[in-house]
Amino acid sequence: MTTTTPAPPVAEPDPSALTCPGGLVGPCSGCQRPTHVYGSGGSPLCQWCMTPVMEKWGPGVRFVSTRS
Repeated sequence: MTTTTPAPPVAEPDPSALTCPGGLVGPCSGCQRPTHVYGSGGSPLCQWCMTPVMEKWGPGVRFVSTRS
């Protein structure tokens, strides 16, 4: 059993959003929290939404764009 720290309120951005340029910040696809979404290193999920996905699928899980 893994114990995790509860996520802060959705109004608070993901820490990744604080370390990237503002043009690369967008809403998490799970909870709409501001996160680093665009560009190199971006992910459509914030760290709190990604944690259960990684627990289910493993640390190698990656987002693959479906845009053509």
